Amino acid sequence: MNSLPAPDRPRPQSITDLFVSFTVLALQGFGGVLAVVQREFVEKKRWLTNEEFIEDWAVAQVMPGPNVINLALIIGGRYFGLKGAMAALSGMLAAPLLIVLTLALVYAQFASRPEVAGALRGMGAVAAGLIGATAIKLAKGLKTSVLGWRWCTAFGLASLVAIAALRVPLVYVIFGLGGLACALAYRKLQP
Repeated sequence: MNSLPAPDRPRPQSITDLFVSFTVLALQGFGGVLAVVQREFVEKKRWLTNEEFIEDWAVAQVMPGPNVINLALIIGGRYFGLKGAMAALSGMLAAPLLIVLTLALVYAQFASRPEVAGALRGMGAVAAGLIGATAIKLAKGLKTSVLGWRWCTAFGLASLVAIAALRVPLVYVIFGLGGLACALAYRKLQP
């Protein structure tokens, strides 16, 4: 993983810029903010290349805790060290926390209504669509993967089958298939 971006690329101007950027992202993310983070930081702001984003996302996924929070810590730390990591984390959590607490109070009053249950089921479909759209966007990174698109697709499908169909616990899939993929990539990188 690259620790610092190239000096000629755009970067956050300050810790405040980092905090505000993550706050804006967090307020756009319903059912998942990954697609928004990729669009903002890779395509619009260009703080990261697509390859750096994929590397950071891979690390964020295997760390314990919420993936996008891990990603915020990685990106914030890349630019401003511990202060940047804390600013990015605060940006991701502060405003959404206030909104969720407010919504929880409102939900308690209206939870028994059928319209509320229907709305929540609709949001589940939206979240699934966001995940699918993000997977399609990130698939471009398979072209430059050391494993190649065929191996990446095979590992992706094996993971899907293991988790969705066979109900294998995620930790076993990460260490099993993830370890196998890492070993294969290491072997391909050997001279």
